[in-house]
Amino acid sequence: MSRPEDTLQADIHYDDVEARKYTTSSRIKNIQASMTQRALELLDLQEPSFILDVGCGSGLSGEILSEVPEDEGGPHVWVGMDISASMLDVALQRDVEGDLLLADIGQGVPFRAGTFDAAISISAIQWLCNAETSETSPAGRLSRFFNGLYMSLKRGGRAVCQFYPKNDVQRHMITNAAVKAGFGAGILEDDPETKNMKVYLVLTAGGSAASGDITGVVDGMDGVDVLDSRKKSPKAGKGEIKKGSKIWIIKKKEQMERKGKIVKATTKYTGRKRRVQF
Repeated sequence: MSRPEDTLQADIHYDDVEARKYTTSSRIKNIQASMTQRALELLDLQEPSFILDVGCGSGLSGEILSEVPEDEGGPHVWVGMDISASMLDVALQRDVEGDLLLADIGQGVPFRAGTFDAAISISAIQWLCNAETSETSPAGRLSRFFNGLYMSLKRGGRAVCQFYPKNDVQRHMITNAAVKAGFGAGILEDDPETKNMKVYLVLTAGGSAASGDITGVVDGMDGVDVLDSRKKSPKAGKGEIKKGSKIWIIKKKEQMERKGKIVKATTKYTGRKRRVQF
């Protein structure tokens, strides 16, 4: 059975007919509600928060964010972004409480740095693994999305992205893009090895386990694989990377690339000291 993202772009697939069919299906609404509740459980928010809903569709997840009771840390205020104008039109007709933005997440997340406390995404980011034109690539779209998401979250901010990877290649492509953007990441599987398996990518933007790092929240759970590149980087001196070293140069290049600047390619000569010439 073919997957919709393999045949059409999301904004074309979710036309007026599909948007209404998706929103009125009781089965889909129940599944969406269950996955959103699971995402909130993993976010573990202790107080009302400002949340970005990535791929918000017709606002099914957003409604749940708005209805979280006070004794569970809510209600939350949210902004939703989606590429389908038809989905957002249905959301407007349903009079959802969140603000809505028509945007392609593969082109980035267009918000000021540190805007959001947290983010969720339900059944959306697997669409980034498909290139819509010969001028785009899945790796580039994933990089722009996760770099933009990282910047839009406050330091220590959390995100949970539920997605349906087609295979292990897609799964690794997505998780590697998140880690490369700077996130601490964990993968959690609900109902593993069944046709109802749900995969959740749980992320934290900076911070530490002591200050609420989400890798500390999911570490130890059944079916969790924690991926955290921040703990693998060699350090020098008192926990700091030595200025001018190859690692320091590479990190600076990555920072420049996130800002859209062109940098020289990293080679075996990067960071090497030149011999003194006489």
